[in-house]
Formats: sequence, C-alpha cells, structure tokens
Amino acid sequence: MRQPSTGRQHAPQQLFFRTAEQRTALARQQFFDEGARPSGLVGEAVIQSWLRCCKAHQDPGELVSFEQVTRSRAHATLNRNRQLLQAGNHELNHMEAALSGTDCRVLLTDAHGVVIHATELTPTTGQPLLKTASRVGVNIAETHIGTTAPGIVVRSGEACTVAGAEHFFQCLQGLHCAAAPIHDIHGQLAGVLDISVEGGPFHFDAASVVGLYATTIENRLLQLQSVEHLVLHFQASPTLLDTPLEALAGIDARGRVLWLNAVARRLTGSALQEQLMVEEVFGATLGWLLGLPRQTSVQTLHLPNGLGVWIKGRLTAPDGADFKHAVAVARSAPPPPPQAQLQAAIPPIEPEATASHSTLVDHSQRLIETTLAQCGGNIAKAARALGVSRGMLYRRLQKSSPPPAQE
Repeated sequence: MRQPSTGRQHAPQQLFFRTAEQRTALARQQFFDEGARPSGLVGEAVIQSWLRCCKAHQDPGELVSFEQVTRSRAHATLNRNRQLLQAGNHELNHMEAALSGTDCRVLLTDAHGVVIHATELTPTTGQPLLKTASRVGVNIAETHIGTTAPGIVVRSGEACTVAGAEHFFQCLQGLHCAAAPIHDIHGQLAGVLDISVEGGPFHFDAASVVGLYATTIENRLLQLQSVEHLVLHFQASPTLLDTPLEALAGIDARGRVLWLNAVARRLTGSALQEQLMVEEVFGATLGWLLGLPRQTSVQTLHLPNGLGVWIKGRLTAPDGADFKHAVAVARSAPPPPPQAQLQAAIPPIEPEATASHSTLVDHSQRLIETTLAQCGGNIAKAARALGVSRGMLYRRLQKSSPPPAQE
C-alpha cells in the first residue's frame, strides 16, 4: 500500500495566530491581495469600512493628510454644536486628566466627523500623526482619511475600535483608536468621542473608558435639550442614580414620552418606535410624576413590566430656571401666615391621582407661588431658594399676572 506523502509542500498554512497583528496582516493579505473576505480575522465594521473605501477608489498605499475645513465651516460647526460642547465641558477635562499619564489624546467630533475639541499637544510631542489630527476643524470622516474608529461611528452610529493595520491607509497604521457615539433627544447622532494613541497599542480597555465618558456626555446633552420637559431619573438600585448607569426619560406637557436613553429603554422594555404616553411606559399618571420634583427623597415605582425602580424628577423652565430647590426652603424658611399656608397647600401625591389638567408650565408656576408664599412674599429669599436671579423671578411673576382690565 502506498504511504501518504510527508512532503512539506502540501502542509497547510498556519491556522492559529498568537497576536492580533498577525491576524490583521492575514486579513489585509486576503482582502487587498486575494480579493477574499477576511471574516473572523477583523471585525465586520472594519471590513465594511474597507469595502466602502475601495468603492470610493481609495488606494491603501497613498499618503493622506489631516486637513482642516474652511474657516467659515469650522465657525458654523462650533456654533451648531454649542450644546454638545457645553454638555462635554467638564467630562472632557476629567477625561484628559485621567489620561494624562498615558500618551492618549481625546477628540470630540460633530455628527459629520469634524473635530470640535482636541487635546492640545506640546511642540515636543513625538506623535506626528496625532499632532496634525488634534486640531479643531480637522475632518476625520471616513471619506477623508479612510478607516478609523470615529469615521466608522459617524457612518454606523455604533461604538468601534480600530487598531494599527486595521486602518485602511498604510500610513495611518501607527494609530490605535476607540470611539463611541453621542445621541441627542431625537435619537440622532450628535457627535463622536474618541481616544487615540500613536506608536503602540492601548494598555487599558480604551473602549470601556470612551464608552463611559460618551454616555455621561450624552446624558448631560439630553437634559440640556429638555427645557420644558419633565426629566425622570430612575434605576433598579438607588446607588446608580446620578451616575452614567442611570436611566433617563423626557416627558412633555401632554404626558408623552419623548425620549429614553439606552438604559431607560432596557429597563422599560420600550424602544419608542411609536410615541407612547407615561401610563404605558411607567404605569403612573402624569400628575404623580409631576410631583416628583417636589419630593425631598427618592420615590419607588413598579413599572408595567413588574420591575421595581427608584425614581426622581427634575423640571426646568423655558428660561432655564431649575426648581429642584423649591422644597428645601420649606424646611429652612420661617412659617408663613395661616392664609399663606392655605394658599400654598398642595395635596399629597398619590399614584392613582389624575392630572388631565396638569401641565409642566402649571407645575413650575405652582412651585414659584409655593416658594414665594413660604418665604413670606420675600422675592430675594424666594429667588435664592429657587436658585435663580431676582430679575428672572420678577419676569416670571409678571408673565403670570393677569392683564389689567380695560376701561
């Protein structure tokens, strides 16, 4: 019987690779040299980006540069994204402080991939690619610099990490980047947060870090965009409130749920594919939810799906006044006269209470009147308790005053 050949010329190629770099190198060989799809070697998001770049007739061997958009477009972009920059102001500073011991840089782009915030680099920094990329107004969209994490997020709206040779252009293979999306109250992409490093891989879980900060910025943006909305904060554990893990929801004056952040969608089981009322999502009336900003402690609520949550509410007036401090003055101010007590009395909040006549405007106005009565009519004291200026309080009182009778 003929023995099987032991020649090495028929030995299979190496099937397993010890490093991600080896897998990426094989993926590039299969894709660019052999025209094969390198499934399983690199992520599907990277493969889709490579396909789009090839369709746009980009050459992986050509040199690319980080170019700034025109001055007028950069100015318009910054103006258009003022709320996003305001929402990210503190978090970007905290993020850069946390990464100060690394060589990583932070980039924030608008929804089209134009940089609106970048970590400043010193002239002596030995990162030539990041030095040119870390400038406000630079366009890092996929159409300009090929496959990158922020470029993929702009196209897909999903978080992504691109390491080394996963970049389409060979000249960018010294970069490693991780990016996450930031959405607005309409569910649309508002911006992209990115961490990038040059010359070596991340030495920590960059995807988790950028995801945490992106979620925090998104939560702040949702609240900034929710003037005249009742914003609900809830979670299955009270210790998770006021953290990036809290659930948020925006309610309008008619009791419609306008938006839910990702955590809220998971807890309520609602995708908001169609407009829903508060009773359907939270199992509570608008009247009961409107009472939450007046409560001194976090309340409990069972959602229609049976999950028990801890919940609180926040209401911001159209002029920016936040009435969350209105209850505190009741405990610190001297007792008002009996007549004022009667005028300021508010019935206890019951889950079964109906509020077909209640609106957010009525609620904020009632808080002003209650606080003013509890302060004995002292405008200055009431303004301090509400956390607004006396001028703002005067203006709101004038708007609510009935017009003088016509002779």
